Amino acid sequence: MAIQKRPNQNDKQKKKMNQSEFTEDEMVYGRNPVLETLQSERDVNKLFVQDGLTDNKLTKVVNEAKKRKVQLSFVPKTKLDHLSDGGNHQGVVLASSPVNYATIDDLFKKAEEKNEAPFFLLLDGIEDPHNLGSILRSADASGVHGVIIPKRRAVGLTSTVAKASAGAIEHVLVARVTNMVQTIDELKDRGLWLFGTDMKGKDYRYWDVSSPVGLVIGNEGKGISRLVKEKVDETLSIPMVGNVQSLNAGVASGLLMYEVYRKRNAL
Repeated sequence: MAIQKRPNQNDKQKKKMNQSEFTEDEMVYGRNPVLETLQSERDVNKLFVQDGLTDNKLTKVVNEAKKRKVQLSFVPKTKLDHLSDGGNHQGVVLASSPVNYATIDDLFKKAEEKNEAPFFLLLDGIEDPHNLGSILRSADASGVHGVIIPKRRAVGLTSTVAKASAGAIEHVLVARVTNMVQTIDELKDRGLWLFGTDMKGKDYRYWDVSSPVGLVIGNEGKGISRLVKEKVDETLSIPMVGNVQSLNAGVASGLLMYEVYRKRNAL
């Protein structure tokens, strides 16, 4: 694949990013998220299973916990309701160590290991944990090398996000940064071309994705912030023929992520 080289911005001082940090201790709930966590390298402490509930999927979860020598506790449903804060736990809750955020370097390393042009997703203020979980699921399926989220005014990697991602949270690298504008400068300096979404942008079907790409998706209601929009190289639009002239952030990002996959993996 021919890769267009990004001009190096020598006039900007490179800043070493170190966003490796942790969320607070959490409970992972739901059968798929719990199983994915047990099969990952994350440290886990204790598995809570609803007393008297049995089926094949639950048995698989329990067997995986036994394989890892995780402490098991069979408890009433009310206990699981409390541990999951009323979430849809499906009869199982896992007490785990915090989710580990990646660094920007980790994202580049993953692309390099796959011998692919980097493809990162930048989420500028996603607040709904279900949206973030859904986006992580699509990112995993479409080959995104990593997702970048801001520390402030945006949802982090919570147990609700883990549940909504159906386990993808264990496979998608997520870096959390202090300043999205400075991060975009860093990514440009390292060769990425940045694309945002805007109703007046270029039709995404003409989008050239052969070069290293950073796709910016904005807040559910406000879209991309002004300062971030000023930093992107180009904006993209998604043609619509219906009466509602906007798409959910998860749907729009999924469509654009698969456009990159489609063009980079032509039949």
